[in-house]
Amino acid sequence: MTNAKLQRVLYVEDEPDIREVARFALEYSGRFQVRICASGDEALKVVPQFQPDLILMDVMMPGMDGLTTMDELRKNPTTAAIPIVFMTAKVQAAEVSRYLERGAISVIPKPFDPRTLGDLVQEIW
Repeated sequence: MTNAKLQRVLYVEDEPDIREVARFALEYSGRFQVRICASGDEALKVVPQFQPDLILMDVMMPGMDGLTTMDELRKNPTTAAIPIVFMTAKVQAAEVSRYLERGAISVIPKPFDPRTLGDLVQEIW
């Protein structure tokens, strides 16, 4: 499969081990081209060049957290419509409702199962 047929996913996560496991799991599924970022600030710089079809993002990150990063992306007309899914351990019902109200399309709880992550992302899409 060529990269032209793969869906482009940007994964924003400050924990290096989690970043690598998710990247590998998504790429291994054969459906995604994955770019990783370690922070919200980095994501804001990468999004215009990479032009992801979907952004997976942690909520709790040092510096710019996931909600603030999403707000910044929504302010820019070229990035406002990119679907965002939060991957977070903060999945109390009130927290999930807040993420969805703010504009996320879904929430994937952490820890996630690397064997099923690709299928889960595809289902959400």
